[in-house]
Amino acid sequence: QVQLIESGGGLVQAGGSLRLSCAASERIDSNYAMGWFRQVPGEEREFVAGISWSGGSTYLDSVKGRFTISRDDAKNTVYLQMNSLKPEDTAVYYCAIYFGRFAPPRRPTDYDYWGRGTQVTVSS
Repeated sequence: QVQLIESGGGLVQAGGSLRLSCAASERIDSNYAMGWFRQVPGEEREFVAGISWSGGSTYLDSVKGRFTISRDDAKNTVYLQMNSLKPEDTAVYYCAIYFGRFAPPRRPTDYDYWGRGTQVTVSS
């Protein structure tokens, strides 16, 4: 199994920035997409951003222009740069991997492996 480890979460004031990292335990040779999700207690897990095996990216509308997903294949790592953070961004952020050639799915059930999550808290 591929192990995914998120890091970079923490407490930040509104308007600040955080950079989340998701490191895979091994190099992935198969076609895959990586996704970032977030979840608030009592609510459904929400798709935030995704990047395909070819590098194409997609975002939740509310984070467009503020968040950037990127990938460093040499380090087996995917990043989520979060700028201009808002209190509404507060959630546990999870990374996940989807083994397939399609664009990153928005449904959590389509993903094969998940990290444990990292807490992001944005104060007003």
